[in-house]
Amino acid sequence: GRRAVIPADPDRVIAIARSWLGTPYHDQASLRGVGCDCLGLARGVWREVVGPEPFPIPPYSRDWGETGPREVLAEGARRMMIEVSPAEAGPGALVLFRMRPRAIAKHVGILTGPDTFLHAYERLGVIEEPLTQSWRRRIAFAFLFPQR
Repeated sequence: GRRAVIPADPDRVIAIARSWLGTPYHDQASLRGVGCDCLGLARGVWREVVGPEPFPIPPYSRDWGETGPREVLAEGARRMMIEVSPAEAGPGALVLFRMRPRAIAKHVGILTGPDTFLHAYERLGVIEEPLTQSWRRRIAFAFLFPQR
């Protein structure tokens, strides 16, 4: 059968994620200190925590209002990560935000504390900020990084 997947150490995930702070925003990129978008940040953390990316990420649109039958990002994360309920997600979890009602979840962040998260945001680059109620209620999915 499948061996149990053990979550990575959340402190390690957070330390690696914080090493990306200040990286400029750059659409579709994933280079620490050079440029990344929200998914590129998650991919970069994955490479350091887990190892090589298991499959190439297809090009994606930035449209936060995108609707459709498939939660593309969540399905991708589900193939490689450990899904938890958003209510159970703690520091070190990767969270997917639904930025518009009824749109698919397109924005990605990493929880760094009970009330803080880190993400790459257009024009601002990688920042850590409070997980306010308006952010918290947009969390649609949560995942843990596996140990390598």
